[in-house]
Amino acid sequence: MSAPVRFPRFFVTNPAPCPYIPGKTERKVFTELSGAHASELNEALGRIGFRRSQNVAYRPSCIDCKACVPVRILTGGFQPNATQRKILRRNSDLRVSACRPWSTSEQYELLRRYLKQRHPEGGMADMDDMDYADMVEQTPVHSHVVEYRLPARYGAQGELVGACITDQQSDGLSMVYSFYDAEAEGRTGLGNFIIMDHIQRARDAGLPFVYLGYWVENAARMQYKTRYRPLEKLTPDGWVDFETGQQGDLFG
Repeated sequence: MSAPVRFPRFFVTNPAPCPYIPGKTERKVFTELSGAHASELNEALGRIGFRRSQNVAYRPSCIDCKACVPVRILTGGFQPNATQRKILRRNSDLRVSACRPWSTSEQYELLRRYLKQRHPEGGMADMDDMDYADMVEQTPVHSHVVEYRLPARYGAQGELVGACITDQQSDGLSMVYSFYDAEAEGRTGLGNFIIMDHIQRARDAGLPFVYLGYWVENAARMQYKTRYRPLEKLTPDGWVDFETGQQGDLFG
């Protein structure tokens, strides 16, 4: 392995307004993912709390705040509760397929609707179709787009109502970014269904984890992640049970 891979160069962003906690600023440390060993580097960094965006791996590096906590689901122990079982039944007729990381106009239009419905003031609100293409296609790792469609009608492909950009790693699936039609008639809980589908996809592939990114205690839009148990969080002592703080086995 070459020296640039063994010793990647890290950079730090300038402080910017925090998107989760009003009045706070955020700063990120990041490195480029490139070359023949990009996947190995991405996985190694993912296990210590980094996330991928295009060909960059990053994690928060705020001076006076540690609110962003990486979390992952242990797929082998997950059992849906009553509400989650209803969501699974309600959406069991969706047609799900994993597609190569190639952007489409249908995906982009769905993303636009999602951002308008859920994050109209967010940092991605001004994303154009080329920005979206870069988000999907600029990947140096094993990645795909999981599409969720309504049942086909009259021989035509069903409408796209959900999608998730997903990285497959040796120990799990990393949900890079998911989006869906939050106003689709009769389809409440689509975001939760996408997570549970990823849990099952990871199980089927023999993968012990689904990586959900960061959880922030005081951010209301992050609380859905705590509904999936068993859940682990990353601490200075390693990955531990979200509730008890106890360390488990390597693969839960």
